[in-house]
Amino acid sequence: MNQISPIALSRRAILAAGGAVIVGFASASQAAEALPPIHKLPPDQLDSFIAIRPDGMVFALYGKMDPGQGVDVGIGQIVADELDIPMSMMTVIQGDTAYTVNQGGASGSTGIEKGGKALRWAAAEARRVLVERASTKLGVPAEQLATADGAVYVKATPTNRVTYAALVADGGFQTQLAWNKLYGNELFAPGQAKPKNPADYKIVGTSVPRQDIRRNVFGKQQYVGDIKVPGMLHARMIRPPVAGTQPVSVDASSIKDIPGVRVIQEKGVLAVVAEKEWNAIRAQEALLVTWSKPAEPPFPEQSQLYAHIRAAPVLTRKEEKKIGDAAAAIAAAPRQVTAEYEWPFQAHASMAGGCALVDARPDGATIWTGTQKPHFAQMGVARLLDLPVEKVRAIWTKGPGSDGRNDAGDAVMDAALLSKLTGRPVRVQYSRDQGTGWDPKGPASVHTCRAGLDASGKITGYSFISKGFSRVDLDTNESDPRDTLAGQMLGMGRHPTQGFGYPTETYDYGAGALLGWETIPPLLETASPLRTSHLRDPVGPQISFASESFIDELAAAAGADPVEFRLRHLTDERGIAVTKAAAEKFGWTPRPAATGRDTSGDVVKGRGVALALRGETLVAAMVEIELNRKTGVVRPIRWAMGHDCGLVINPEALKLTLEGNIIHGTSRALLEETMFDRENVTSVDWQSYPTIDMRQTPDRIDFAIINRPDLPATGAGEAATRPIAAAIANAIYDATGVRLRRAPFTPARIKAALA
Repeated sequence: MNQISPIALSRRAILAAGGAVIVGFASASQAAEALPPIHKLPPDQLDSFIAIRPDGMVFALYGKMDPGQGVDVGIGQIVADELDIPMSMMTVIQGDTAYTVNQGGASGSTGIEKGGKALRWAAAEARRVLVERASTKLGVPAEQLATADGAVYVKATPTNRVTYAALVADGGFQTQLAWNKLYGNELFAPGQAKPKNPADYKIVGTSVPRQDIRRNVFGKQQYVGDIKVPGMLHARMIRPPVAGTQPVSVDASSIKDIPGVRVIQEKGVLAVVAEKEWNAIRAQEALLVTWSKPAEPPFPEQSQLYAHIRAAPVLTRKEEKKIGDAAAAIAAAPRQVTAEYEWPFQAHASMAGGCALVDARPDGATIWTGTQKPHFAQMGVARLLDLPVEKVRAIWTKGPGSDGRNDAGDAVMDAALLSKLTGRPVRVQYSRDQGTGWDPKGPASVHTCRAGLDASGKITGYSFISKGFSRVDLDTNESDPRDTLAGQMLGMGRHPTQGFGYPTETYDYGAGALLGWETIPPLLETASPLRTSHLRDPVGPQISFASESFIDELAAAAGADPVEFRLRHLTDERGIAVTKAAAEKFGWTPRPAATGRDTSGDVVKGRGVALALRGETLVAAMVEIELNRKTGVVRPIRWAMGHDCGLVINPEALKLTLEGNIIHGTSRALLEETMFDRENVTSVDWQSYPTIDMRQTPDRIDFAIINRPDLPATGAGEAATRPIAAAIANAIYDATGVRLRRAPFTPARIKAALA
């Protein structure tokens, strides 16, 4: 499977091959021997989404991928329920461009919300076609037929039946869909049939276990770093010690005694390749390179980062929400409150550096990648190698994590370039310092909040403006080489987009409200280790940290309980319901923050709350922390989370996903900050860029999940990350009476604040 080259097939040949119908839900690398024949049809064909093998196994062809949250299981549940088959007959092929259409990859928590919607409608249409064909074959009206276990049968005489496989054996479904002509997240191609009523589901809503856990535990999971093909070379990239500089000369005499090593240089791209990986590592460390000298260091002092953001020219300003005259409403209030909050650059810091393997040939290329957007990697490699996109096959293989646009997108482009230059398959593996130091970063930002309160403590006016580096200075995917280190180091330029975000919670802000953002130029135009892009939940945690901390400050100024103050201002019934559910689960008792707490002893406790609305998903997070005033160490000890993401597909998978959100959000709130000097990023390992470990995880997490079968399933992959930092900051204030307005809340920062 790993050595199959891209091949062109006619639609006739595809439909005639092996009697297979293809619906994709599974990792190709996990089931290579059991896969149906390679096929590729446009999204207006049902066979592009559902396939049935002669033995009855159903395949869902899923143009996204699961980064580790069990999305593929949820997709399988949706399709299995629509087709009335057990999960044992269900396989999901995901992220292989030879089998699947481009549904956008992992993106914006749309795996179930939009990817699942497309497959749900495709499966409903597949069932309709199967029943119609069975009606003709059995000579019985369709309304007298039923489906179960991969067959259509006569209700009156269940033994009178025909299998799904037999019904598609003559060439698949060959059924036209009403495709909306869009690719990516918004792709939708319904047929004539409508999906079932959720009340009729038997598998959706149950906790079907993930199949990859056993492979992970017993070391059987194949990761992208494990892929090997005959004749491949191992490569290591050489990055400049001063960001933005170019290699002027290379002295290869320092590596002449290392067997089988070659130096590859193409403009600003510099690498070593070798037959053996250890030799490539040795050469990377030993190669002597003279680099150009910059006129001045590319970065400001780290201590001046937020001053730089405040003083920087504005590239784009967007007022996302404007009601009345916010400034006048605030000025007219008997009490005004103002605060500013600061958020650092943060790294993806995946468990391992990016890795990719590319076999580039004049007539096509095959890539193995852990990127969360394999179809876009296919496009980027095609552009870099000047190949038709259909001649490039991307095979998604599980990687060390993604959480947005991490370094996997850069690794695949480096590997493609090196494979072209060497004429051999090339595997690029980033070292830890490169993975953490050079991955795209979540943007640093400053958030300015102003509000007015009337005598009763009600908000009368509100202003929230974020200013920072664009969250899409580097695009969210690698479809254009200019959005990768290789492309920029080759001198291909860049094409940045300006964007940030704003609070979306449904508060009543009174007579005037202004919510918006401003972006500033990057610190270094191209090939920067501080280039900014999406980091899970893109700009959500920093915006929520500021907005929900400020809501807490307003509650304190009004002398109100933080939960009661939010409920008083919420305008959405779902938001009110999820907040009340979390408060009940937490056991929240009303009192103003930082009052009635026990201040004796070195270890004090506090509680905090924060809300979030991301898309159509609502979250209420409540936390109890303990804080050691001598050491400055904070540990959340107990969480309660209210969560409403519409229809719940898999309750246990949802809870585990939310736990992951909480842990990830806690790590970013307490520890994670990209450090740099005037020349480069200095956070290059787990010591200089620490992340959360088991000692800092909570003792208990309780969930109040609101299942709404009357609503579509919405995303759960990112929303719960959003309120975590704010909830912790508000709990620190409750415990100490001290407000932290800069993240992360490190021991040194907490001790300084307490002093």
